[in-house]
Amino acid sequence: MKGECPVCAAEIELGKDTVAGELVECPDCGTELEVIEIDPLTFTEAPQEEEDWGE
Repeated sequence: MKGECPVCAAEIELGKDTVAGELVECPDCGTELEVIEIDPLTFTEAPQEEEDWGE
């Protein structure tokens, strides 16, 4: 399966076992992406983890 990085427009190829919600890294720009749809393969920037400050 192939999709496009929403940040740099690079083509990203993933295996057929990819599932929605999976996190991947763009091989060109290094942005962490979340798979939001399988058909067609669509990505969005993964949310940044926020500090919990020990809560």
